[in-house]
Amino acid sequence: MNKLGWGIAGCGWVARDYVGPAMQASANGRIVALHDPDPASLQRAAALFGAPAHAGLDAFLATPGLQAVYVAAPNHVHRPLVEAAARAGLPVLCEKPMATTLADAKAMVDACAAAGVLYATAFYQRFHAAHRTLAAMVTEGRLGTVTAIRIVYACWLPADWAGDGASQDNWRIDPRRAGGGALMDLAPHGLDLSSYLLNEGLTDIAAIGQARVHRYGVEDGALLMARSRSGVMVQMHVAYNCPETLPRRRLEVVGTAGMAVATDTMGQTPGGTLDFIDAATGVTEPVPVPGADRSPFMSQVEAFADAVLGQGSFPFTGTHDLHVMDLVLRAQAQAKPPGPLLPIPPGEGRGEGALAADRGTGSADSARSLVGRDRAPRPPHPNPLPEGEGAGPRL
Repeated sequence: MNKLGWGIAGCGWVARDYVGPAMQASANGRIVALHDPDPASLQRAAALFGAPAHAGLDAFLATPGLQAVYVAAPNHVHRPLVEAAARAGLPVLCEKPMATTLADAKAMVDACAAAGVLYATAFYQRFHAAHRTLAAMVTEGRLGTVTAIRIVYACWLPADWAGDGASQDNWRIDPRRAGGGALMDLAPHGLDLSSYLLNEGLTDIAAIGQARVHRYGVEDGALLMARSRSGVMVQMHVAYNCPETLPRRRLEVVGTAGMAVATDTMGQTPGGTLDFIDAATGVTEPVPVPGADRSPFMSQVEAFADAVLGQGSFPFTGTHDLHVMDLVLRAQAQAKPPGPLLPIPPGEGRGEGALAADRGTGSADSARSLVGRDRAPRPPHPNPLPEGEGAGPRL
């Protein structure tokens, strides 16, 4: 079988630990080039994948055998990397969020369209086996009329976090480079996945942000509410302040005939569980998931490679990805902490000792106040998806 020659631009932990290994193990891809301006990241990736490594972008794009680029750099440099790849005639799979502004995201899609190359956002949750099975349940009507989707997607991300366990720059908490915090990082997956499961776009959205635990300039938690075109309500809790020993990855799809519950399916690994609760009897039963052990990253890169190699079409459009980006940015504007984060004075709430004991470390002045302000009702979405433009056909 012909294999697509992948290049990785940005060799951080997601590329190194998940996407790169999926490319190497895929039936139709291989890594032929690496690019990262950070020498340590580049060296680690080169040792792992055995591919030519380039600190310079031009040399990377000129690598013989390079046929597609996966962009996994900090959010604020997605646009120049995507545009450079498009100018070189290379299709691009770009990490979420697409960019830190809608203008940059549109420019990326436009650059690839003008160059006649495929653009896609790396929403790998669409490719998780449990989510594919759940989408089929919705389509087949097993849940009846779907009324709501509820998502919890959380983790623990302190200021000094590093994906490789070493001390390094944590750009995810820098508002300039990341564009936001927990919402900007985690909510895109939930919004895209909700559209995929329902096979229709989301419209109205609202959010409230939280800066409660960590000392950095972005939100460490957020609640989002959205509504689909047909009226399904979507509720999502995303957080950087949830200890990872607690339950923190749960997806519920509620319908008039039953409810599907996916536990530990949202994340980087395959597996988890999928259960169905029958509305008539209240009985819970496990749902078999074909291919449950298959990496969602592998399914994603294989689908993209098939499209580039002319073996099929990629089932998701840049128009849909832009719509998700627009929703994320509208929510982020509401959830962004409005100013300096103030400590809770001693004696407020349950007191300093209780707060410190609950966290297991730190003191009361590391707690944060819940961010929220009264707002007038928001108008309908100014840029709804065209009729028929949902989350793409079922995989």
